[in-house]
Amino acid sequence: MIKTTVRAFAAAALALLPLATATPAHATETLSLHDGIEALPQAAESRDGYERTKFKHWIDEDKDGCNTRAEVLLAEAVTQPTVGAGCKITGGTWCSYYDDTTVQGPSGLDIDHMVPLAEAWDSGASQWTAARRQAYANDLGAERSLVAVTAKTNRSKADQDPAQWMPPAADAQCTYLSDWVRTKLRWSLTSDRTERDTLRQLAAGCESTDVEFERV
Repeated sequence: MIKTTVRAFAAAALALLPLATATPAHATETLSLHDGIEALPQAAESRDGYERTKFKHWIDEDKDGCNTRAEVLLAEAVTQPTVGAGCKITGGTWCSYYDDTTVQGPSGLDIDHMVPLAEAWDSGASQWTAARRQAYANDLGAERSLVAVTAKTNRSKADQDPAQWMPPAADAQCTYLSDWVRTKLRWSLTSDRTERDTLRQLAAGCESTDVEFERV
């Protein structure tokens, strides 16, 4: 069962980062998964110039001593861990929805960027300011833009899109497609032809799945 998390506190932290231009608040939009896929702008991808270091991540935006990775772990814990000095997290349990696996303690978890940094670069982030890329890489303002999953599945996914990789748990697939599309819509990222065609095919069995997002 996929745990729904609330990260309301993070929307304010995200707003502290300057973007390319002043961005007004946007209302939450809800589309069917099918309509969400069709709303993705289509464009060819290019990885020219990509370096992971161009997305500064795992920072402590709200200066509370816990960086982005720790904030996701705390938000998604099924059983709350102990938080020690320097935001050291011990104990606790998590559910990795990619492979429907319960994880004891944080060491077996990675924090996955739903749309990987390299894929974001290919899909429009190459044209962003450094500040917007930092905001993307630390996006705590939306559920599952960042997600705690087993290290095994995160590293299996790497920087692949749904045309190349889908989570192994059968009941995770519609949720994953929704999370992927909502992240791309939230950040106005594009999809290439192969990606879009695959999304359409995979979404055929997800008739009741919606995509809810707020643009930034």
